[in-house]
Amino acid sequence: MTHSRLRSLLFVPGDRPERMPKALGYGADALILDLEDSVSLANKAKAREEVAGFLAEAGRAVPLFVRINPLDSGMADDDLDAVVPARPTGIVLPKAEGEASIADLDNRLQMRGDSDGLVLPIATETPRAVFALGEYAGASPRLCGITWGAEDLPAAIGALTARHPDGSYTPPYELARSLTLFAAAAANVPPIETVYPAIRDLDGLKAYAERGARDGFLGMMALHPDQVPIINQAFAPSEEAIAHARAVVAAFAAEPLAGVLMLDGRMIDRPHLVRARALLARL
Repeated sequence: MTHSRLRSLLFVPGDRPERMPKALGYGADALILDLEDSVSLANKAKAREEVAGFLAEAGRAVPLFVRINPLDSGMADDDLDAVVPARPTGIVLPKAEGEASIADLDNRLQMRGDSDGLVLPIATETPRAVFALGEYAGASPRLCGITWGAEDLPAAIGALTARHPDGSYTPPYELARSLTLFAAAAANVPPIETVYPAIRDLDGLKAYAERGARDGFLGMMALHPDQVPIINQAFAPSEEAIAHARAVVAAFAAEPLAGVLMLDGRMIDRPHLVRARALLARL
């Protein structure tokens, strides 16, 4: 399926209705209206009502996703009952565990008359989930990306933290991040980098987002509006990269039978062409 550009996805707590209309103007490529972690148990019902009301009134110039509570939480059906009639662009699914979770959510959406809403799984939040990352390929045409998280997984296995003192990930969580990249590539959907929790550390965010773009992520989730422009810039291809991609495509168009070509003194082959076309498709 085709995917709209998802460089930046900004979380908005579902029980903060005053933030929702403002969030449309911050330049994020999508909003994630949250019914899960940012909403206390006491506020879940209010948040459902507020999110459904906003979805009913807002246009879709900015795609509007809803993060529901996990499928086994006992709250997911109430979440879906509230928001699906207002037709969100898609559902962000926490604690997703591969194909079975996607099929389960698809079934719940179909039962409520939603046959084409998108699904973005958070695919590394449980130990079982890590072993199911290879299952997303072909799981559903609803799949619009795969993202990951480094907060729930260490808690689930009893780790003290997912990060070194300098903020970089310890090896187990680097593994989860890497597998998310490969899972998305295998499923032919965009890999989306996880949040950067230190919302005041914009220099750290810039370095983190640029590293994500370098490694192959195509977008990132944001916790605060100030993070959005930095994320957008990090995941926008540079003019230099765009020019190079166009040159690669042109070189192969001029010699369609060639397997290997020279461009600017360097050898290029079919993987370079695939990469160039993918970059240009994001513009």
